[in-house]
Amino acid sequence: VQLQASGGGLVQAGGSLRLSCLVSRRLFNLNYLAWFRQASGKEREFVGSISWSAESPTYAASVKGRFTTSRDNAKDTAYLQMNDLKPEDTAVYFCAARQNRLALSGRSNPEQYNWWGQGTLVTVSS
Repeated sequence: VQLQASGGGLVQAGGSLRLSCLVSRRLFNLNYLAWFRQASGKEREFVGSISWSAESPTYAASVKGRFTTSRDNAKDTAYLQMNDLKPEDTAVYFCAARQNRLALSGRSNPEQYNWWGQGTLVTVSS
């Protein structure tokens, strides 16, 4: 398993969760780790991304100001801090990784990522 996502669960609207994505050390020279989500019956959508270089993180408009990406290199782990959760945030959340550099516009495209975690379910009750 190259990426392992965890931290999902049931939370009330307005609450917070932190998702983790453990990155296998077999994945080296990563440039980006992104979070995507897929709600039941909907297509997978971009949530946010973080760069291993000095590039700024990116976020979907729907989560900007509420979600934050981060990483802990010592723990080989990336995080998605989700605050002020809303029922529409309910979905299975996936982490994905890419090695090669990418234009900013491409970072929200799931086809640009080489490795995917198994997903973790986040349910936000109203």
